[in-house]
Amino acid sequence: MTRRVSILGATGSIGQNTIDLIARDPDAYAVVALTGGNNIARLAADAIRLKAQVAVTAHDSCLEPLRAALAGTGIEAAAGAEAICEAAARPADWVMSAIVGAAGLAPGLKVLEQGAALALANKESMVCAGPLVMATARKHGGTVLPVDSEHSAVFQALIGEEMSAVERVIITASGGAFRDWPLEQLRNATPAQAATHPNWVMGQRITIDSASMFNKALELIETREFFGLEPGQIEAVVHPESLIHALVGFRDGALMAHVGPSDMRHAIGFALHYPERRDLPVERLDLVRIGQLSFRAPDETRWPALRLAREVMAAGGLAGAVFNAAKERSLDAFIAGRLGFLQMAEVVEEVLTMQSAQNGLIDAEVSLDNVLAADHFARKTADKLIERAPRG
Repeated sequence: MTRRVSILGATGSIGQNTIDLIARDPDAYAVVALTGGNNIARLAADAIRLKAQVAVTAHDSCLEPLRAALAGTGIEAAAGAEAICEAAARPADWVMSAIVGAAGLAPGLKVLEQGAALALANKESMVCAGPLVMATARKHGGTVLPVDSEHSAVFQALIGEEMSAVERVIITASGGAFRDWPLEQLRNATPAQAATHPNWVMGQRITIDSASMFNKALELIETREFFGLEPGQIEAVVHPESLIHALVGFRDGALMAHVGPSDMRHAIGFALHYPERRDLPVERLDLVRIGQLSFRAPDETRWPALRLAREVMAAGGLAGAVFNAAKERSLDAFIAGRLGFLQMAEVVEEVLTMQSAQNGLIDAEVSLDNVLAADHFARKTADKLIERAPRG
């Protein structure tokens, strides 16, 4: 039976890996919608190759180039945030959500409202509005499948297990580009240096987030929201080899580890074929050649984002939305050369402190309107702090 699929964020690394898997068995899938950003040539080429119904760019200014690239193909072209939500609402059986940042929340909710399976690579959705995402899935009979390698690993380790038997969850972190740098050098680290990952091939923003551990901080919060754990049950450990993606500890002392190659097609493929396991074109690990696996405790002086994540989990409510918005604006500023590497965490912490003082903001109901309001307010606050921050 042909499955109807859409890919939101098709031109990024997750989207491209998803397309790689779908293109290997084209008769099994009918592609409904592809969405992307500025890479119009890639978006159009993939839409034509996969015979998508519609291709959508997030940017209004890119609409005419997209239309020109699709001329004569019969594929619809559209642009803008509203058009992406409309594409997400088109009937589909399975949708990959790989849009970067808080912009992925509203389209993901549209997918769940039609009762589809949402393969969620957009961790910000769970960080900003985890209760809303899961409640929407329950209300409409949708399914949320984790695609982050860590959460896919936990999800797989929990199959057949009772959550009441879970004592703790350990998610692993590579440590990113600067895991072995002297601490005093980090203040002068450049975006180009931060965007080179030792293990994974990813986009610029997520690779920089890996170096700062903001990516892992988001994943700690996401773990709580996905699996309903208490903050004290969630741990992070630095694992430079990036072969163990997560471990689940049970009340009898056992640890269940998920081990696999540093290839996102594993987690994507598991979500694509769930509940079945099928052949995937990923490396088969040679444990003898690998020889050993190493672990170290994360240094929160080097990576203060991890401490901030625990504070966000303790605060609850809209704290995750504030945290993510401040992080995104600080990352923008770092990439633009307006903030130093260590200043990103300083700005995020100050925004969290300032937002916590706003009566009713953090504790408001986690609705889409409230999440968007907190996101907007946090971005404005972060921008003001960035504007007056000393350079470097």
